[in-house]
Amino acid sequence: MAKQIQAVRGMNDCVPGDTQVWQKVESILRETVASYGYQEIRFPIVESTDLFKRSIGEVTDIVEKEMYTFEDRNGDSLTLRPEGTAVCVRAGNQNGLLYNQEQRLWYMGPMFRHERPQKGRYRQFHQFGLEVFGFETADIDAEVIILTARLWQAFGISEHVRLELNSLGSNEARAQYRDALVAFLEQNIDALDEDSKRRMHTNPLRVLDSKNPDVQAILVNAPKLSEHLDEESQQHFANLCERLDAAGIEYQVNEKLVRGLDYYNRTVFEWVTESLGAQGTVCAGGRYDGLVEQLGGKATPAVGFAMGMERLVLLLQELNCVGEIRRTSDVYIAAMGDAASIQAPVIAEKLRALVPGIRIIVHAGGGNFKKQLKRADKSDAVYALIIGESELENNQVTVKHLREHQEQQTLDLDQAAELLKGLV
Repeated sequence: MAKQIQAVRGMNDCVPGDTQVWQKVESILRETVASYGYQEIRFPIVESTDLFKRSIGEVTDIVEKEMYTFEDRNGDSLTLRPEGTAVCVRAGNQNGLLYNQEQRLWYMGPMFRHERPQKGRYRQFHQFGLEVFGFETADIDAEVIILTARLWQAFGISEHVRLELNSLGSNEARAQYRDALVAFLEQNIDALDEDSKRRMHTNPLRVLDSKNPDVQAILVNAPKLSEHLDEESQQHFANLCERLDAAGIEYQVNEKLVRGLDYYNRTVFEWVTESLGAQGTVCAGGRYDGLVEQLGGKATPAVGFAMGMERLVLLLQELNCVGEIRRTSDVYIAAMGDAASIQAPVIAEKLRALVPGIRIIVHAGGGNFKKQLKRADKSDAVYALIIGESELENNQVTVKHLREHQEQQTLDLDQAAELLKGLV
């Protein structure tokens, strides 16, 4: 017997049962963003490696350690996309969607990072992302955050997530703060762990969200980013907070929140939860006004977010907030005799036309009538529709209730269709 081939470590199958949960989550995401006027954009899984080096930053963990990068037959360096924002900007630039335009876009699909697999974090994972282009003012930052709050309401998890908010200021203000932070870290270098020492000169702001409590104790006395913000960024952040207050969105200002990607400026935010054990981020994003120009387009303001869907699904399951999942089948058609077996799919097609959205399984694989009813019982179906010689002659079906003790009834197709409409 040949050895079975297994899935690549950290890249998981999603089997029936699980897929129904995912479909429900995806449906809520789509419906919510559509209610705000956002449009879907789709782009390739594989991109030029330079796209991520130029956008994310060559000294970030993603580029240095986590990307799946390879050379194709032409010698071009390609990478499986590790995140969606840079790809969305590339697609927007290439397709003429951004310059002097306003776009509200969303996307959903697999991303790839070579991390240590653990619960809720995999090497192939899925993100839902939203990107807005062409708006400089804080009202769009507020809209993006308010939209995420509506998502938590739709999923029933508002009480289990918390919004953290910060402003990184302009690129110039951020550079000035970076110099002040590096000077502070150099004065305390003996107390830093190896990871912080490595980041101190390459990406010093990432030291601020170190998980090492000893490093955090030192950072209590570090210079504060808020003290280096330019006046325009301060006004932008104040206006954002005013709008969130007016909308009733609770938040905490976290001055150590910097996000791990180099392209962010001004607003950054995270929705975090403690309901998965240690604090985890469910959704994160912010403003990245310089990225479009950095990737070859005309200067365009932009803001967006991404959420890991595996972590969201896990959170919903942990909190029992998945809700009711629709049946995989509503009706199971059983046929007695060869003539009825031939006509059963024809009758199913008529019912699908009369009742859009109805889910019908037609028995296949042969077997006597008793076996067919056993299959019907094992299915999700509410009704078994029985077709025999008498039913064929009279253009009727016999309806058997599979989940309730009720008498069978024989109906013509129009009557059966009216009955089945109650299941959709």
